[in-house]
Amino acid sequence: MSSPSRARRALALGARFLTVGAISTVIEIVSFNALLAFGVEPVTAKIVASLIALVNAYFGNRHWAFRSRARRSRRAELALFLATNAMCTVLGAVIVWGGDLAVEAVLGREAGVLALNAVNLFSIAVVVVVRFALYHFIVFRAQPARP
Repeated sequence: MSSPSRARRALALGARFLTVGAISTVIEIVSFNALLAFGVEPVTAKIVASLIALVNAYFGNRHWAFRSRARRSRRAELALFLATNAMCTVLGAVIVWGGDLAVEAVLGREAGVLALNAVNLFSIAVVVVVRFALYHFIVFRAQPARP
């Protein structure tokens, strides 16, 4: 396979992944803010919002973004997907927790919704990179080329 063809396929995969991610991000941000509005603590809101968006992420990635990848058993794939996302959820929550503490230290008061959303968006950006790498190389991995 030629490099330009491989590059086009990689770009198409990345675009599909980012589209699914954008939709999941909107779901996560709306959920996060709704939970904050109901008085849920920021880290808990982050975890719950991530889990809500996870449903869209699985179906969008499995059935669209990585649809051309060979499938392993549904259980194995789902277990890897859930493990990957549990790790990514913890990573996002740790970033929100640290960011919340940092904002409070800098401002000398509790972080407001705008600051929490900035921290949340930063956590999403970091987690997107980690998640793509794990999906690409582990969860929905390509089958090795046969000689």
